[in-house]
Amino acid sequence: MNRNNFNWTFRYSLINISYFAAFCTVHAYAAVYLLANGFTNTQVGILLALANIISAVFQPLIAGVIDKPGPLTNRRFILISVVLILAGSATLLVFHENKAFIFVVYALIYLIQFSYQPVVLALCFEYQKAGCPIYFGLARGLGSASFAVTSAFVGGFVAKRGVNVLLFVNIISMILSALVVFTFKKPKTEGEASGNGDVVNSSNSQPAAAHNKISDFARTYPAFMLFLVGTICFFFAHNMINDFMIQIIRGLGGGEKELGYSNFLQAILELPVMALIGFVLKKIASRWMLVFSGAAFFIKMIVLMAAGNLAVYYFSQSFQIFAYAVFVPAAAYYVSETMEELDQVKGQAYITSAITIGGVFSNLISGVILDNLGITQMLLTGTVVCGIGVIIAFVAMKKLPHNTQKV
Repeated sequence: MNRNNFNWTFRYSLINISYFAAFCTVHAYAAVYLLANGFTNTQVGILLALANIISAVFQPLIAGVIDKPGPLTNRRFILISVVLILAGSATLLVFHENKAFIFVVYALIYLIQFSYQPVVLALCFEYQKAGCPIYFGLARGLGSASFAVTSAFVGGFVAKRGVNVLLFVNIISMILSALVVFTFKKPKTEGEASGNGDVVNSSNSQPAAAHNKISDFARTYPAFMLFLVGTICFFFAHNMINDFMIQIIRGLGGGEKELGYSNFLQAILELPVMALIGFVLKKIASRWMLVFSGAAFFIKMIVLMAAGNLAVYYFSQSFQIFAYAVFVPAAAYYVSETMEELDQVKGQAYITSAITIGGVFSNLISGVILDNLGITQMLLTGTVVCGIGVIIAFVAMKKLPHNTQKV
């Protein structure tokens, strides 16, 4: 990697590192923070479900605005999001007595942070097309490593110093992110330098049109839209494991310490796969890697169902290297390769929305099954849903056109 490559990749890596450090404190430790401030489990569930639902709706809408030529770019939206999260976290440090106030501010932090995740992905491919040599897989893998390291250490500090540690880590991460993003300026292309902001469809040299209506988007990218249904199924199962991991671990004789080990294992395993996935995608099409990742989610569920001890449980979690670690970069590359430039932020946003919707369904259904029928029946439900998702993903990628404008 030459110096120029290192410079762009290093700075984009810092954006991912700061994002996922903050993501860990806000999302992975949401229940810890809220319960410590007097919320009940039911209230925590309501807050997270509302934030996820609003985020799932908001992401494609804001992506439609960003995709249109205009003042709101990927970089500017990230900067706005970072400043809002920073302000919200600082506010909670000062005003933390009123539960209703905490509910509103924390929900806003949660949904804003989730909403700009697809924009961070789109930023990379925007800059790559402008000639910036960014090694996406390595940068995204370092983001996962940042999540793992933050998760491994922040729990101990919270136990000693209280939940405000989470806000301080979030504020520090957002300050770093703001500084990096502010200086992360794309070199001007020839079209931009001449004042021409039109995006041209390379296949026919005609101005490309953004498909902001979901009906137009679905007609243009039918394979992708059906694949989103499969994605919801994958992440129904994935979030089931993450949301109720402590109950699964306790059923196998473990506790909070093993929970920390499990979170660290999953996140750290993602780094080498994401760092190398770019080389794999030169040999295997991204659409087939997405189907492969779905099959890995399914196998992970089957192994977990058969787990009778913690050793087999940890073995099931190691399938993260073939499931989530492959899905995230493969989905990002698939969007970049198949969609018109004016649709790519929306494409990334729809994926994140599908992941979010899978999580919402998991929150609403899995807990009820767990309370009434037990862990085995909950995992069986997740396995069946995930298996259906694999079939849907295969049909989508095998049978349907990926971009009807290029057919």
